[in-house]
Amino acid sequence: MGAQLRVYKRRIRAITATKKITKAMEMIAASRIVKAQRKVAASMPYATELTRAVTAVATGSNTKHALTTEVETPTRAAILLITSDRGLAGGYSSNAIKQAERLTERLRGEGKEVDTYIVGRKGLAYFGFRERKVTDSWTGFTDSPAYADAKRVAGPLIEAIQTETAEGGVDELHVVYTEFVSMMTQNAVDSRMLPLSLDQAAEESGTKGEILPLFDFEPSAEDVLDALLPRYVESRIYNALLQSAASEHAARRRAMKSATDNAGDLIKSLSRLANAARQAEITQEISEIVGGASAMADATAGSDK
Repeated sequence: MGAQLRVYKRRIRAITATKKITKAMEMIAASRIVKAQRKVAASMPYATELTRAVTAVATGSNTKHALTTEVETPTRAAILLITSDRGLAGGYSSNAIKQAERLTERLRGEGKEVDTYIVGRKGLAYFGFRERKVTDSWTGFTDSPAYADAKRVAGPLIEAIQTETAEGGVDELHVVYTEFVSMMTQNAVDSRMLPLSLDQAAEESGTKGEILPLFDFEPSAEDVLDALLPRYVESRIYNALLQSAASEHAARRRAMKSATDNAGDLIKSLSRLANAARQAEITQEISEIVGGASAMADATAGSDK
């Protein structure tokens, strides 16, 4: 019985140490969510005004440009998948991957080839394990992305959308990321980034239903769109990275809280078992003492006779 009690105590010590770690990770994730939310809020005015400018140029000119012009028969699309560099975040990365898989199936069903670009080690590991081709990938910044990271990701994607499909370019650009709704809700979503839908752009910039003023473009509308294209793609990717970072921290906080609560419940269960084992051990020792005393008393009584 003593050996069983030692096993329970050893397990309680191990789980208590794990509980301290998960509690610390929960608190760290909670503090990082606030910072990530502030970054998302700070990036929104720039993204909104930039989308407003793109909408104004697109509606005020008849210029055909990769930013706004639909290809009649698109044959190739690029998907940017944003996942996490680290685990212990529940289903955060797996939900984004599933959303990307659904998007890939839909695009292939439309007769389009798909090039996959990945942010985060989890997504890269998923595709690597299945020996599937990844056009390009980036890692090391998913929990705290900077605008420079968004520019680095945007470079190859802008080059792909500006290149003819016959030379390895793409007709469409989609992004799959996790939208931060609240501390308890994060949704994996996909959005077509390019070509830009004017209705979508008007809704995002708050100009839907408004009559936009007429503009004169200097030197030309095409040059203005050329200048806005990288800024627009970079801002959209940056916002997606920030939304994903906030969602990652929220998912990790929720997963670590669940782990901490489960550890507490397991410690209570093991403590009850340890107490029962200790009580059984004490009862057995008392029984042995009483039995030994009775045997001695009987032996003494027999010798007196």
